[in-house]
Amino acid sequence: MTDQSNWNLPNILTSLRIIFIPVFAWLVLTQQWWWAFGLFVALMITDKLDGDIARARGLVTDFGKIADPIADKALMITALVTLNIASTLPVWITVVIVVRELGITFWRMWMLRQGKVVPASKGGKLKTALQSVGVGMYLCPLPAWMDTPTLIVMLLAVAVTVVTGIQYLLDAEKVNK
Repeated sequence: MTDQSNWNLPNILTSLRIIFIPVFAWLVLTQQWWWAFGLFVALMITDKLDGDIARARGLVTDFGKIADPIADKALMITALVTLNIASTLPVWITVVIVVRELGITFWRMWMLRQGKVVPASKGGKLKTALQSVGVGMYLCPLPAWMDTPTLIVMLLAVAVTVVTGIQYLLDAEKVNK
């Protein structure tokens, strides 16, 4: 098996996602909500596309394995922090999500150094979807009556984020016994 070139469509999409994060942050901080919402949706679509294309065409690379999760975390953390500054998103929500995301990421890297691979959790896709919908709802200039449903979606995202974080640790403990 030969090593894949890093110059492929999935890695270009991942790189574009990283490059556009500062633009996204500027759009949120200047409260250009529709543009921020549109760019966030576009960046989330590239996240889905890059993985699908890489797997379908056999273009999985070490760069992609590292850069894709970094891009995902950087976008979500940027979205949450900028929404804390420019919107009504409660700071504690950002703190819980960021602590879980970075904590599990660093823990998985530590486990990998011990020679133990921690696979993605079953609830990871639901967590990502709820976080993305919640952020999207905060970005989208919705009428005031949508404030409560928007907060409810984000609270569900927080709950699933915490539960899947705990599930990672429990599953890893079972595997390591």
